[in-house]
Amino acid sequence: MSSTPLPAAIGEAAARLVKAAKAKGVMVVTAESCTGGLVSAAITEIAGSSSVLERGFVTYSNAAKAELLGVPVAVIANHGAVSAETAQAMAQGALLNGHGTIAVSITGIAGPDGGSEDKPVGTVWFGLAAKGKETCTTHCLFKNNGRDSVREAAALEALRLLAEAVDHI
Repeated sequence: MSSTPLPAAIGEAAARLVKAAKAKGVMVVTAESCTGGLVSAAITEIAGSSSVLERGFVTYSNAAKAELLGVPVAVIANHGAVSAETAQAMAQGALLNGHGTIAVSITGIAGPDGGSEDKPVGTVWFGLAAKGKETCTTHCLFKNNGRDSVREAAALEALRLLAEAVDHI
């Protein structure tokens, strides 16, 4: 069984993150939904990544978000799984349950189905939590060029957010 290689841009972003995190002694935790572990996979492609990746949570279902990350069921019920509130709670839960220095969360709609007028396919929310800092969220509306395209764009953005955050630690 062979796996499809990651796009070069993702590998390069992961390598930059690992180098920066090593230099600052930062441990990273991921909480991934629509990317299904793609961010963690990219990081672990880099030799020496065990010194910076504390763990990764793949919380694709709402139940997993609640059980593994402590996302309140009411947050998902009131705002949806793809929302700033859920992304924020995911990042905070990953940091708390993962024992890292910094955590990123990714929750979105990769398609081909599942989108709506308010949240079309390509909508992805990110959360970023760091010890001693306020958790922030951001979102992107990636062009819907297919499921893989949305997932890869989201993974690349998550790696970019992590690297930027490490630079400010």
